[in-house]
Amino acid sequence: MALMISVSGIRGIFGTHLTPENLVTFTAAYGTWLGGGKVVVGRDSRVTGQICEDIVCATLQSTGCDVIKVGIATTPTVAMGVLRHQASGGIILTASHNPAQWNALKLLNDKSEFLDAEQGKAVLDIAEKGTFSYQLYDAIGSLTTDDTINEYHIDEILKLPYIDVDLIRKHEFTVAVDAVNGAASHSLPALLKILGVTVHEIHCTPNGIFPHNPEPLPEHLTEICEFVKANSCDLGIVTDPDGDRLALVDENGRLFGEEYTQVMAFDLLLSKKSGDIATNLSSSRASDDIAKKYGQVCHRSAVGEINVVKVMQEKNAIIGGEGNGGVINPDLHPGRDALVGTAMALQLLAEKNQKASAYRDTLPHYEMSKQKLELVALGVDADELLDKVATAFEDLNPNRVDGVKIDFDEGWVHFRKSNTEPIVRVYSEANSKEKAEELAEKVISMIR
Repeated sequence: MALMISVSGIRGIFGTHLTPENLVTFTAAYGTWLGGGKVVVGRDSRVTGQICEDIVCATLQSTGCDVIKVGIATTPTVAMGVLRHQASGGIILTASHNPAQWNALKLLNDKSEFLDAEQGKAVLDIAEKGTFSYQLYDAIGSLTTDDTINEYHIDEILKLPYIDVDLIRKHEFTVAVDAVNGAASHSLPALLKILGVTVHEIHCTPNGIFPHNPEPLPEHLTEICEFVKANSCDLGIVTDPDGDRLALVDENGRLFGEEYTQVMAFDLLLSKKSGDIATNLSSSRASDDIAKKYGQVCHRSAVGEINVVKVMQEKNAIIGGEGNGGVINPDLHPGRDALVGTAMALQLLAEKNQKASAYRDTLPHYEMSKQKLELVALGVDADELLDKVATAFEDLNPNRVDGVKIDFDEGWVHFRKSNTEPIVRVYSEANSKEKAEELAEKVISMIR
């Protein structure tokens, strides 16, 4: 697979498509775009992380940027570092849930947000033109380290007014953690121990050797589900390699489902203060149900973390997220954060004095179906297909913000074109998997 280039960074298999040369090109473009200033650089635990880190730091210095290196740290921890140091930006070296042979650059701006489309395009334009602002010997940037950034991140979470450390400690939770040997391997257990939790650490050695597929999907999480049940844990917690996605397991070894991580956080925060919430178009209707419970509105954005953040800012939402286990709490920083999501989940269970399974059973139940349509087989291009869907269901006022989303009384169907393959993704949701698939087929059969 070729190097994947987007407005938020570049991603590829190290040594084939992600090379030292293109790391230098895109880092130099980013440093040139910043025009100097402080840049926080962190990485997940991948084997290639240290090599990439050295290249990126030196390149940033050569464009006049002062680098603050934080070492192995989660993506949200690096985001906190940008705010802590009032930096001009940040770079996280992580390929997120991709396998171990991958690595990537993720780029943050001075507000600790991922670059938006306009900012990303500006960086890509510089990279394409090769107009880099390399500095002479007396103007290169400095290199310093911040080796307390993980502690800072944890401290800021514990300062949130709705996280009651004493209350959580009284419940003496027992929690199993699978950090997939990634960036949260040390910081997540450290947070839990401060909260008085007995921690069983599963795959919490940050060596970048992932013990299973690192994307926190049900089919990859059988080990922790069995461990939680066998060891009488109150909760299981799973993160992806860069620690921005969070999956939960109840005491019976049953997965909450990534869609319900943000719902749990929404429920806690809406009980504390009034305001709307936000998520993306492909996330569960359960978010709308929670908003309605508190008399608020759930706003929807195009898929993508920065798109959710922009809608949150536009609508003054108090919290947001994505259905892939992403909790975005702007009281901390404008990005997904598995650590703050964990603290909020424990706070909610402590306040309600409920087992995780009992709480999960109080939430509305929905199931999703995820399919894809091969455009070559259909003989149409993506835009033509999306237009056909919108026209066929125009009486239901389909949402065209990101592909086409059609809301029915009993569920919804969302069509989105892939940026990397000649396919259209079809997500649907209803109160059962069978009904979700039936809804999707209803739309697909009409356009066929």
